[in-house]
Amino acid sequence: MDLTVALDAMGGDHGPSVVVPAAFRVLDEQPELTLILVGDKSILEREIARQARPPSNRISVVHASQQVRMDELPSQALRNKKDSSMRVAIDLVKRGEAHACVSAGNTGALMATARFVLKTLPGIDRPAIIAALPSVTGHTHVLDLGANVDSTPEQLFQFAVMGSVLVSAVDNIPRPSVGLLNIGQEEIKGNESVKEAAQLLAASDLHYVGFVEGDDIYKGRANVVVCDGFVGNVALKSSEGVASMIGHFIRSEFRRTLWSRVVGLIALPVLRMIRLRIDPREYNGASFVGLRGIVIKSHGGADVVAFSRAIREACEEIRKNVPERISQHLESVLATAEAV
Repeated sequence: MDLTVALDAMGGDHGPSVVVPAAFRVLDEQPELTLILVGDKSILEREIARQARPPSNRISVVHASQQVRMDELPSQALRNKKDSSMRVAIDLVKRGEAHACVSAGNTGALMATARFVLKTLPGIDRPAIIAALPSVTGHTHVLDLGANVDSTPEQLFQFAVMGSVLVSAVDNIPRPSVGLLNIGQEEIKGNESVKEAAQLLAASDLHYVGFVEGDDIYKGRANVVVCDGFVGNVALKSSEGVASMIGHFIRSEFRRTLWSRVVGLIALPVLRMIRLRIDPREYNGASFVGLRGIVIKSHGGADVVAFSRAIREACEEIRKNVPERISQHLESVLATAEAV
C-alpha cells in the first residue's frame, strides 16, 4: 500500500531542522512511504542538502510563502494565512494528493484550519484530540485533550465512539474498553453532563466499563478514557509534569554522592528501560479524530525522535483507514439508536 504524508515543515519550535531529518528517518523504515515537505522551498532544499543523502523521488517540496506563528490566534491564521505551510499541507489532504498531514504547529490554528478545510464526518459535532499515554498495561488512549473546553453528553458519546474505533484499528483490539473520566467511580458522582453521557454509553454497543478516575489512566483500567478537553488537557500536562519531576529527582539523587553515582551506573540498564517506557517522545502524535481526513498533531517542541513517531502514527492511521471506519461505526450506532 502506497502512503503519502504531507508535513508542515515550518511548524513547531524547531521547524525544518527537526522535520527534515525526521522525514528521512521514517523513509528509511517504510519503503512504501512518500513524503511532501511543505514550507519555504529555499530553506527546505538547503536542509535536505545538509542531510548528505542521495536524491530520492520519495521526498518532494511544495512551496508555501507563509508560516503560522505558535502564538497566533486561530481566527487570524485561518483568515490571513491561506498560503501557510499548515494550510497548504491540509489542502493537499483535501485534494487527495496526500493521505494525511502532520504538523507541530499552533494547535488551535491547526484544528481550526483542518476543520474548515476537511469538514467533520457525518454525525460528528466537533473533532477531538486523542493520544496514547503510558500505563502499566501498555498505554491508554485519552480524548479529548484540548480541542473542546466544554462538551455536551452527546459529544462525549461521540468521542467515545471515535476513540473506540481508532483503538480497535491501531491496537487490533476487537472491542476496546471505554471509561468515562470522573471524580469518582460511584454513579452519584460527577456533573450532569458526565452522568448523562454515562447513560448514553451504557445503552450503546460500546464496551463501556463505567466511571474511571485519573489514576485509572495509568493503571490501564480502560483502553479508552473519555473526557472534555478542559479536563483532558489538564490531565495531559499534569502527567508530563510528573514525568519530568520524577526524572529530575532520579538524576539528582544519583548524582548526590560518589556512592550514589556508583549505584546509578549499576542501575543504568534498568533506568534506561524505564525511561523508554515513559518517554513522552515515544507517545508523540495526537490524532484529530472526527475529520474527513487524517491530521496528526506533534508536540511543538518535538525533537527528531518525537516527530518521527508522529509520522509513523499518520502512516498507521492511513493503513487502517481510520476516518472511514469511524464514519461507518457511527452510522451503525445512530441507526441502532433510531430503531430503538
